[in-house]
Parts: sequence; C-alpha cells; structure tokens
Amino acid sequence: MFVRKKINRSGTISVVVVSKAHGKFTEVKKFGVAKYAEETDELFQQAHSWLRTHDGQLELDFDNRRGKELEETERVLANMDSVLINGTQLLLNQVYDSIGFNSIPDDILRHLVIARVSQPRSKLATVEYLKSYYNEDVDLNRIYRYMDKIYNTQMKLVQQISVEHLSLLPILSNVKKTFFLQ
Repeated sequence: MFVRKKINRSGTISVVVVSKAHGKFTEVKKFGVAKYAEETDELFQQAHSWLRTHDGQLELDFDNRRGKELEETERVLANMDSVLINGTQLLLNQVYDSIGFNSIPDDILRHLVIARVSQPRSKLATVEYLKSYYNEDVDLNRIYRYMDKIYNTQMKLVQQISVEHLSLLPILSNVKKTFFLQ
C-alpha cells in the first residue's frame, strides 16, 4: 500500500491510500480533498501516519537517525522495485552497522553474515555467491580459518554485541543477559 495524490478535474487534489494487487489499483481509504499545497501536505502526512499503523508492516528505523542516512534508506525502500540484486546488500549493510557488528574489524564477517542472511547456503556456495553477485573473491579456506578465529578469539565480543542489541528490544527486555552468555 502507498499514498497517492490524485489531481481531480476541478484542480483540487485528493489524497488516498492505494493498494496494488494482481495488477489492479484499489483505493483503500480516502483522506480528503485539498485546494492548497499546505492542505495537501497535511492530508498526505495523515495518510502516511494511518498507513504506518494500519498496514501491518514494520517500519525500519535505524537508530532514529535523521538526515541523509534516513533519507537514503527511505529512497531505497520507496524504489524497491528498481533495486535488483544489490538491494538486499544495501539494506543489510545498514542493519549490520546498526546492530553494532561494524565494531569487529574483519570484512569477512560482514560478507559472511550478509551473504548467509540473503542466500542461506553452504560455505562453498556462499563463496560462489559472493564471487558471482558481488565480485568479492573470498577463499574458502579463509572462511574456515575465520570461523576458527571467531570461535577462539571473538566469540565473547560477538555475543556481547548481540546481547546489547537484543536487550534494546522491548519483547526481550525481561530476558537476562546471562542466558545468552552461557
């Protein structure tokens, strides 16, 4: 669903929430008719507010950031139809950073996490996926060595980042952090 501004024959502008299913557009809710730009903007904001609460979809908000980063995220989400294979990487890079995993200095972890979330496959298939879609040449043996490294030296850091991120979620606020660190 999305909000549409529709120009009427009389020159007024109608603001409606529209759904597209099976190639057909259906008006879900009308928010009114406006003659002036200020009225149109107000109706448009009301429609967006209604859409956020009644659409059933969660809104992505990366650390309540405003400005260029949030505008970029909104632009990517609004143009999702035009984003092809790299769209998942664009979104997952921001999610990866917002969780806090970017504090781990290895790029191999970023590649593995994003590739395995977007295309859950074996390590060998992940290497092929990274090479063919993202032009990232990662050696399979390097992945195996990195898995040992993360287990031996960085596991506590990964767990700490995960627990801190999960503790911010209201659903898991009552779960003790020690449960995750066992």
